Amino acid sequence: MALTGGIGCGKSAVSNHLQTLGVPVIDADHLAHQLVQPGSPALVEIQNTFGESVIDNRGCLDRSALRNIVFDDPQQRKQLENILHPRINAAMKEWLKSQTAEYVILVIPLLFETGQQTVADRILLVDCYESIQIDRVLQRDKLSKKQVRQIIASQVNRQTRLQGADDIIENNSTQAMLIKATNDIHEKYLKLAKKTATH
Repeated sequence: MALTGGIGCGKSAVSNHLQTLGVPVIDADHLAHQLVQPGSPALVEIQNTFGESVIDNRGCLDRSALRNIVFDDPQQRKQLENILHPRINAAMKEWLKSQTAEYVILVIPLLFETGQQTVADRILLVDCYESIQIDRVLQRDKLSKKQVRQIIASQVNRQTRLQGADDIIENNSTQAMLIKATNDIHEKYLKLAKKTATH
């Protein structure tokens, strides 16, 4: 199953809870972080593509410098995606081979943006109102309201995600409601997995 949703919608809360229920989870963002460790081929390619300014004095990726370059420039962003996404996909495929659980979760925040709707049997969307999204990101990250709005604008719109999802968890309420909804979806997926296994 692929798990997606806009920034601040609660993807991590859902995937973390599913992990506590014993579901194996792999996260594209975490993979991206691992792939750009100092000295890694991906980081060398990023440095060669975007210049020395994206590397800090410890030889690590300067994420905010890179974000400033790619954020307003779709072509630059495409270049970054071309460096990272094939590597992320390969790592996910490798991980999937070793999994034996009834179902697994692939957390892919930019699922629709990168046209990866076919990577999993079902798409699970964590969704909330944009106003709640903005408030959550402001509380969590050191970003201005303008920056948060820019990030939301750079992602596919909510309608596209809602139309493309097979299952939706609404996260407009409390943490307890989110956990309950996640438990319910877990039960549903276990049933689906059993059904598939018997066919």
